[in-house]
Amino acid sequence: MGHRAKNKQPAPQPLDVKQTAISPKKLGKRKAEVSDDKSNFRPVKKAKDQAKSKQKGNKKKKENSEDEASENGWEDVADNDELKAHAKSLFNNSDHEELDNFDMDETNECVNHRVSINVIPIARSGELRGPVQAFDFGSDAEEDQPQFIAGKTKKSKQSERPTKIIPTASDDSDSSDNSDEEERITMANMAARSKALDEKAAAEAALDADEMQQAAFNEEEDDDFDMDEDEEETDGEPFRLPTAEEKDTESKAGGPDVHVVQRRMRECVRVLGKFRKLAEKGRSRSEYISQLLSDVSSYYGYNDFLAEKLFQLFPVTEAIEFFEANEVSRPVTIRTNTLRTRRRDLAQALINRGVNLEPIGKWTNVGLQVFESSVPIGATPEYLAGHYMLQAASSFLPVIALSPQPNERVLDMASAPGGKTTHIAALLQNTGVVFANDANKTRTKSLSANIHRLGCKNVVVCSYDGREFPKVIGGFDRVLLDAPCSGTGVISKDSSVKVNKSERDFTLLSHLQKQLILCAIDSVSPDSKSGGYVVYSTCSVTVDENESVVDYALRKRPNAKLVDTGLEFGREGYTKYRGKIFNPSLSLTRRFYPHVHNMDGFYVAKFKVEKRGKAPKAAVKPEVGLVGIEEEGEQVAAEGEIIAFDEGEDRPYLEEAKRRRMKAKGLRPPPRTTIKAGA
Repeated sequence: MGHRAKNKQPAPQPLDVKQTAISPKKLGKRKAEVSDDKSNFRPVKKAKDQAKSKQKGNKKKKENSEDEASENGWEDVADNDELKAHAKSLFNNSDHEELDNFDMDETNECVNHRVSINVIPIARSGELRGPVQAFDFGSDAEEDQPQFIAGKTKKSKQSERPTKIIPTASDDSDSSDNSDEEERITMANMAARSKALDEKAAAEAALDADEMQQAAFNEEEDDDFDMDEDEEETDGEPFRLPTAEEKDTESKAGGPDVHVVQRRMRECVRVLGKFRKLAEKGRSRSEYISQLLSDVSSYYGYNDFLAEKLFQLFPVTEAIEFFEANEVSRPVTIRTNTLRTRRRDLAQALINRGVNLEPIGKWTNVGLQVFESSVPIGATPEYLAGHYMLQAASSFLPVIALSPQPNERVLDMASAPGGKTTHIAALLQNTGVVFANDANKTRTKSLSANIHRLGCKNVVVCSYDGREFPKVIGGFDRVLLDAPCSGTGVISKDSSVKVNKSERDFTLLSHLQKQLILCAIDSVSPDSKSGGYVVYSTCSVTVDENESVVDYALRKRPNAKLVDTGLEFGREGYTKYRGKIFNPSLSLTRRFYPHVHNMDGFYVAKFKVEKRGKAPKAAVKPEVGLVGIEEEGEQVAAEGEIIAFDEGEDRPYLEEAKRRRMKAKGLRPPPRTTIKAGA
């Protein structure tokens, strides 16, 4: 016998055949009690049949009473007289004594299984009366809710909104307010009501002010919470400034510990941020600042003069960020030479060589930032072919502000090593003329090399002092002056600036820059149709080399005025600094910082040079003659009449001066001629 034949189920037996009783373990409690009556046993229906019969049960209750009984777990209940009597007592009697006879275990079992038991009379009896009712043995919360019994009525009484809501205390207050409002305003009570309204408004304003003060105080406490926690974690004692004896001890010991200096700087910054609350009694603000400057000088390696000069440019917290940013090198950037390639093609070529790069930003369409490279970025075939130039991102800014147009004559007064010059040539598309000047003749070699490598054919290299340029050649459409400066914006590249700059250096550099900017303005042709612009830039962040120089140029050259640089980012230039008040138009200039823009510190200003206006005639006349003054024996000049010098009266004096000069040279002077005064 095969495996299938062995386990084959027998044929189903007919329904009329009596089956043996089912064990009580498989039945519920009620089913087990009534299962002794074998003659009335009926097979249990499956879940699918139960679901179908539930949908049809509401339409045909009387016809399918037996099916409904089987759906609710009563299919095994015997049709005997005891059940009829028990059901009749449930539906017809008013007292609930019979309900107490139900076992609580049975009720709990029904609740746990969420079984809704419908006690329905059997169709054969026909003795029970009344509509069919459903009992739901649910939770107490469900009993409190109104139950809607399906019947002939369409709406429940409880679904209707009550016509009257029970009044509460709030309703009484509302009604009283309404009554007051409805009270008629007369001349007698008008003053009293107005006074009451004013008092109410004043009370509300005082309450609002108190709330705002409390909210501000809570915010300050929240801000102090984190700092106070840090202070408690570092040391249980509050911070105090070191005394003079402690400073001497530190200096004798070879200087303070680095960690001690770092913590002291952090605490000084915190105290200066909220001096009134956190300052030590008897200590002034200047003492904390001097201690912070001393720690900055020793920690970052600046001399005292430069540390103080840079510290005064920023708020306390931002100044520390600036010093910290100068210790980190700036990203490596390259500029695409559009005369030889496109940025997309250059980026793909460098990526194929193992260079990780991406565009600098939306403000330039030729810059690429290099993150890492498996090959020397300054020795690739693309670099040697002149496809790009290693150039700092901040050096793009002056040329972008200058914005040269094709067929223009442009002067770069300090052009070496040629990054800005070649950028200008690329924007000119090898049209027009670019005069690349540099005062240092040795630097012109690298300038010429970069010009040839990048394929710039419209550049003329020369070596003159920039202060001579209006005399050498002029009439340019645009001039770029990247003036020599202290280099305080590129400290990350040249750390020697920290110690080798003094106050005398800043004075000399500022004087040179003022001379150069006047020469640059004079070299521009105000008659230029497309140009007439001068861009002044430095790689410094000090005010002496930037705002002071630009303000000086505006005062000395009234025909030059500042215009917008066209740069989308950057901070505005100072209009006031430590008691100095500059021209309000200096807000059009732009400053760039390493800790803010992640590029070298830079300053850019753009001038528009116009024609010099002629002075009015009324202002010129006093220079030609003198207005008569009334004296004894002289005629009084008429009003508005100008009295000029008489040449006849001056001639003897001029002749005598000429004779003296000739005698001094060893020449024989001509004889004197007597000329009457007034002749």
